Amino acid sequence: MRLLFAIPAELDSSDRKLLVLLGTAFFIGQYDMTLLTLALPDVQASFSIAEEDLGKLIAVARLGAIPAILLALVADRIGRRRLLVLTLLGLSFFSLATAFSGSATQFMVFQSSARLFVTLEEILAVIFALEMLPARHRGWGVGFLAAMGGLGSGLASVLYGAVETMPGGWRALYILCGFAILPVAWLRRGLPESAMFAQQADGLQRTFWAPLREIFSEHRKAVGCLALIAASFWFQIGATLNFMSKYLQTTQGYSPGQVSLLFVVAGGVAIFGNIIAGRVSDAVGRRPTLAVGILVNCVALIAFYNSSGMLLPLAWIAALFSYFVVEVIVNIISGELFPTSCRSTAASMRTIFSVLAGAVGLAVEGSLYTLTGSHSASLSLMALSSLLGLPAVLLWLRETANTRLT
Repeated sequence: MRLLFAIPAELDSSDRKLLVLLGTAFFIGQYDMTLLTLALPDVQASFSIAEEDLGKLIAVARLGAIPAILLALVADRIGRRRLLVLTLLGLSFFSLATAFSGSATQFMVFQSSARLFVTLEEILAVIFALEMLPARHRGWGVGFLAAMGGLGSGLASVLYGAVETMPGGWRALYILCGFAILPVAWLRRGLPESAMFAQQADGLQRTFWAPLREIFSEHRKAVGCLALIAASFWFQIGATLNFMSKYLQTTQGYSPGQVSLLFVVAGGVAIFGNIIAGRVSDAVGRRPTLAVGILVNCVALIAFYNSSGMLLPLAWIAALFSYFVVEVIVNIISGELFPTSCRSTAASMRTIFSVLAGAVGLAVEGSLYTLTGSHSASLSLMALSSLLGLPAVLLWLRETANTRLT
């Protein structure tokens, strides 16, 4: 067990500090994403949002990730460092704007804009880690970054437990996020450029669309596999995760404090899925680790939305643990399948596939709710979609563990 969590001895103190600095991307991003999940009932009450429109609201907020591909194209031309500072400043501004939303429309616009910067922040942090770490530790490194995201999610859960006593309620949580980002942006100013990018910078193509042309001319099979895996999994995960807090409060009768306690305790266990996934995939391969994660997630989500009592938190742990596994492995392979010249662009394309599928899934959930009259039934049906990605994982995806990046 110690080997799963031990920091690789080959990393010196500067590498470790750099990983922690990169990990703030996931910490802040997951804090923001978790707030949307936890505070959904409060936001709904503030703006009198109809039940059938909840999924659409979240979907529009998530669509903000799509323009990230344009900035990713820039990152493949000028490097990762400068954009890693810009993303934090943008996220700070729109988190504060979200806190002062006066309508559901404003909330969607501000959260959609914040999502752009969260998405690019996490993409560039993963790429930076992949390009700096030895091949046998890349999985562990990305798992560590995702674990930092779990800590951010945990902080949001702890603070949400006191939301009823905070001035402004859920708005106070976004104000805290907006101001907390600024010191991190200041620390990022001395971040060095990715060594791999710096070494190849002189030989990289400089036309704006060159990374996209390279992906579709030389890496069609890889991007096709990623598209199928990401679309089938994120079609359901956006809805099934975002409705957890609402399901617990409206169907199971949990109070905000009880939801917070469950998220903190169960999430504290599930967070180890990040590091375990990275470390195990370094040893046995990305493909088998990803396949198991997808299968377990499907079973656990169906159990969560159709259970009560002690089985409920156990299913929640398994669902979140396996989600972390899938997210870590997909983040890893999104960078490892492609060369430095188009790595950021390819990773952003995977994110776009995920976001679009998630937006469709959230809209479909609203329609399924109208037909079934139950969020539990509609979400259970949607959980099955992730199984469609298993053939791509097992038959077509190239194994990338311990391979040399170019």
